[in-house]
Amino acid sequence: MNFKEQLKAGVILDNPIFMQTIGLCPTLATSTSLSNAIGMGVAATVVLICSNIVISALRRFIPDKVRIAAFITIIAAFVTTIDLALQAFVPSLAASLGLFLPLIVVNCIILGRAEAYASKNAVLPSAVDGLVMGLGFTFALVLMGFFRELLGAGTFLSGLSTLLPFLSGVIPAEGFAIPFFNSNPMVMMILPAGGFLMLGFIFAAIQKIMAGKEDK
Repeated sequence: MNFKEQLKAGVILDNPIFMQTIGLCPTLATSTSLSNAIGMGVAATVVLICSNIVISALRRFIPDKVRIAAFITIIAAFVTTIDLALQAFVPSLAASLGLFLPLIVVNCIILGRAEAYASKNAVLPSAVDGLVMGLGFTFALVLMGFFRELLGAGTFLSGLSTLLPFLSGVIPAEGFAIPFFNSNPMVMMILPAGGFLMLGFIFAAIQKIMAGKEDK
């Protein structure tokens, strides 16, 4: 499978959220805004790539009986590094993601790719697998975060200038207010119930699209 096919599979055909329905807990919790979604997606993607590389490189040396414990230890090392880096350089994002950042350690997507792919394949394919699955996870988060922020707060890109300080002169800290949505926000959409509701709408849209393709 070439990179284009892997990317298509990771982002669309085999998306970990929309197709495999794993990793839903951090998706629902951290997709309240677009900036949070981007931050969590990037953090998880970095951990996916790095842990896949190390697990693949050590796959012949890790005893089968302790492989899950070894995988979690490797993943935890990278998660701790990312967590401390965010606390040092982007404390507002670290505070916003809260407990869900260190909980990347037990994210089903990362542990699942370690067990299903990295432990059975060479380093380079494992790195690519981590990248495409991370992009698929990030895509799902961004899609959820965009609509939940738009409908629930009436804004776009709020907090992104805090995440990326060099954008502070371009994007206001409170983001861009979107007419109509800003004056009539559906606050429920940035609450837990709104996350489930938005996920249901997206699942319904995907099923509708897939049914249409099957009919053709």
